Amino acid sequence: MIVSRTELVLGRIMLVVVLLLTLLPFASMITAALQSPDKIPSGFSIPLHPQWSNFATAFTQGNIGPLMLSSLFIVVVTVPVTLLLSTLAGYALGNLRIPGARIVLIAMVLGLTIPFEAIVIPLYYQMTSFGVINTQWAVILPLIGLYMPFSVFWMRAHFVGVPPELSEAARVDGASISQEFRQIQMPLATPALSALGILLFLWTWNQFLLPLVMISDPNKRTAAGALGAFQGQYIDALPLLFAASLLVMLPTVVIYVVFQRQFIKALLQGAVKG
Repeated sequence: MIVSRTELVLGRIMLVVVLLLTLLPFASMITAALQSPDKIPSGFSIPLHPQWSNFATAFTQGNIGPLMLSSLFIVVVTVPVTLLLSTLAGYALGNLRIPGARIVLIAMVLGLTIPFEAIVIPLYYQMTSFGVINTQWAVILPLIGLYMPFSVFWMRAHFVGVPPELSEAARVDGASISQEFRQIQMPLATPALSALGILLFLWTWNQFLLPLVMISDPNKRTAAGALGAFQGQYIDALPLLFAASLLVMLPTVVIYVVFQRQFIKALLQGAVKG
């Protein structure tokens, strides 16, 4: 397909415009965070005397350090467990002829339609019956279950797209199902797993409602969940609130920038298969 010079120029101009529209709110937050704590930011204005100390003040007064460690613990447990279970389930549903696979797949798709807010209260009473309320496990266990429908559907889509000749050749050579899964399927699933891991990390780190409901102790919540309490406590110090928000956002931005190649590769791989 030949693209004319006019189309190329217009495409680049459109990309620049979209980039500016995307970065403008982020830049506005940075300038607002650098304002004096007793000043109410209005619009996009670069301060003459940037208050970089606002970030240190927000980090200390917002107790962001321990809350980031709490968020990290939830991520370190939730993401690997979800990846492991969804990979096994996706491989079984997409590559193995197991009884009832279609019913399980339909149940997973129906799970995607359930609004998260509609089951928060039942989850609260269930976690209370488990005896894990007001702990990080009250967030980890529901998140694993809530992520499974999408994760299984994602991994199944990958395994369905793998040529069946590879599995047949491995089994002809005497490989067992577990050997085929470890030595053939898993290396091919690396892009899909990387992209899914990034999505799960972003969703888990930015989880706001569940920690707020499940954990009553502010010191045990996540960094994102702490912003609600921070906002109520420092409602008159908007620059500190903006600084705290940027600190909470920083890990997600770093993760995406570092692993963006794997994420784009997985999306392009799915587009080619489709």
